[in-house]
Amino acid sequence: MPRINYNDSIGFLRKLTLRRLWNAAKVLSSFYVSRIINKPVQWGLPMSISFEPTTSCNLRCPECPSGLRAFTRPTGMLENSFFRQTIDDIYKDILYLIFYFQGEPYLNRNFLDMVKYASDKGIYTATSTNAHYLTDEVARKTVESGLDRLIISIDGTTQEVYKQYRIGGNLDKVIEGARNIVKWKKELNSKTPFVFFQFLVVKPNEHQVGEIKKLAKEVGVDEVRFKTAQVYDYENDPNQLIPINEKYSRYKKNKNGEYIAKNKLANHCWKLWQANVITWDGLVVPCCFDKDASHQLGDLKNQSFKEIWNNDNYKQFRKELMTSRKNIDICANCSEGVSVWKD
Repeated sequence: MPRINYNDSIGFLRKLTLRRLWNAAKVLSSFYVSRIINKPVQWGLPMSISFEPTTSCNLRCPECPSGLRAFTRPTGMLENSFFRQTIDDIYKDILYLIFYFQGEPYLNRNFLDMVKYASDKGIYTATSTNAHYLTDEVARKTVESGLDRLIISIDGTTQEVYKQYRIGGNLDKVIEGARNIVKWKKELNSKTPFVFFQFLVVKPNEHQVGEIKKLAKEVGVDEVRFKTAQVYDYENDPNQLIPINEKYSRYKKNKNGEYIAKNKLANHCWKLWQANVITWDGLVVPCCFDKDASHQLGDLKNQSFKEIWNNDNYKQFRKELMTSRKNIDICANCSEGVSVWKD
């Protein structure tokens, strides 16, 4: 059984306010009412938001638009002033803020300033990083920023295996960055950030599942979590990423030996009621599977967040999702709820 990190749980609960609890109750009840009457009803604001610090990345991972430099949308950096303006509008209701969508967050020079701003507003903050920029100084500033959760992507325990997916990456830098964070947590007597290694299980590294647990213990991170890989062309698997052990895959072979997605798409999705994603340039999209922002539900340069959350575009998208989710392209490869598991 995975151990519970009480410091992280208590830290999260401390972010709750009566207003945020009331908002959560409205969101949850509207989701279940929608399922009962088979018609989208939305009360309250999202409990969780993902903000994209940047589309830039130092690595070239084969199933990532940032790594492939394959975006059709504009690329750039989230501006601090725009971020603060948006947060000021919604922070009283928002509980959880994820500083990640595409790209490597630490490439944005204002990233930790934005984390501190959100943290000072009492929001639980999290980010995901490839850890190549966690120098001693940056690690100290990360701990001082008040960041609550730090996900470190580490997909191999040897350089030879690691670089097969994290193309252009240096495993020694990742481990050094993790050690720096652990060091400064101790130096500053800080319980945050809660740090865990996230191991994306693919065919080249599936034999190292046991080894990553040992490495995590040696480095001193709080936990290890495993994640199944999204493969866009999974029927053909051109990059040979799908693991042999189906336990580690979001796909399985049918009786004809062809890969199919494990998940069965029901005509509902909790994320469309409680979360969304904001790109670096202010576009509001349904979720993290819309990597190229092809389903734009609003633009914060033209409307307020609250206006967008309840506009006709959102209402229509929720209606389509409840009518025939399988016909929405970004849902076809979704494995929400089954893609991540703890050590």
